[in-house]
Formats: sequence, C-alpha cells, structure tokens
Amino acid sequence: MAWDTERTKRLLLEAATAEFCQFGLAGARVDRIAAAAGVNKERIYQYFGKKDLLFDAVIASQLSKVVDEVRIEGAGPEALADYAGRLFDHHHQDATLPRLLFWEGLERGEYVVNRPDRAANCRNKVDGVIRAMPGTSKEDAADLMLTIIALCDAWPVLPELDGLMAGSKGPIRAERRRKAIVRTVLLAAQALAPERSAV
Repeated sequence: MAWDTERTKRLLLEAATAEFCQFGLAGARVDRIAAAAGVNKERIYQYFGKKDLLFDAVIASQLSKVVDEVRIEGAGPEALADYAGRLFDHHHQDATLPRLLFWEGLERGEYVVNRPDRAANCRNKVDGVIRAMPGTSKEDAADLMLTIIALCDAWPVLPELDGLMAGSKGPIRAERRRKAIVRTVLLAAQALAPERSAV
C-alpha cells in the first residue's frame, strides 16, 4: 500500500496546531504531536524539518485560512468596522490563530519581522485598508489594521482580564464585546476621514 504523504502532513499539522496552541513553541513536544497524529515522529523531521519549522508551517496554515475566510469587503469606515466584527466572530469561534500569534510574540519576538512571507501578508492587510479608504497613508492604514487585529486577537486569549473587568461571560458578553470593537474601529476609521479630505 502506498504511503499517503498529504494525509500524513495534514494529520501532523492538525496535531501540531493543537499542541502549539496549548503549550507554545517551547513547551510543545514532538513526541506528543506524533502520538496525537498517529504517525512516527521521524515523519515530522522528514516533512517539516525541526520543530521551529513545523511551528512556522502551522502559523502559515492558520493565517492562510483566516485570510481566505475573512476579507475586507466594501469601502469606507463602515467596511473596516464590518471586517473587525467578522474577524472577532471568527476568533470567537476559533481562537487558534490568536493563541498561536500570542505564543509567537512571547517566544520569538523580533524573529518574525524579517520573514518575507509574513511581511507580504501584512502588506496585503494594510493595502486592504487603503483600498477601503483611498487616500489613507500607509502609516495610518497600518496603525488601523494593527488596532483591529489587537482588539480581535486579544479577547479570546485574555479571558481572565475580560472576566476581571466586565465580570460576565457567555453569549451576551461576547455580543457586547463585539459591538464595542466594531464601534471602536468605526470611530478610528472615521477619524482618518478628515485627514484624507485635507490631503
């Protein structure tokens, strides 16, 4: 019987995603990933190289998924507020990418800054803001996109802060938080409008 390489890679990526989400890069164990995938751990090294490269593959896979599923649609401040709401919804349903990005920031910091593939992804996000709000400077677009990502990524990763500050949980709390994020992004995007018309 022929070995199904793509299936094996998929199983390893799925197991690695769960492992990295829970333990981060430093705490993740190749043995646990292989066991969860039902695959010999040597396949990890064969297909992905070392653990760091498997972590890169997991993040790339998750980024691609979110980029495909959540896009800026339309134009104007309302389009960016809508995008923030949909990104929040995505991360509320699946906190995988926010958790991975927080782990990456804690454990790798500046390592990622010089990665051309990641830089291209970020440029595309900034360009999306500029397309939605023509005339916005690259710097303002980058700040606005970073604000959106920070607001949407932090909530599922920092539930203890939300609990301490808001004191409630559940669907009503999630809806309230979503509205707050959408409102914040709308106001931030609208604040850029006078600067655009003055140019």
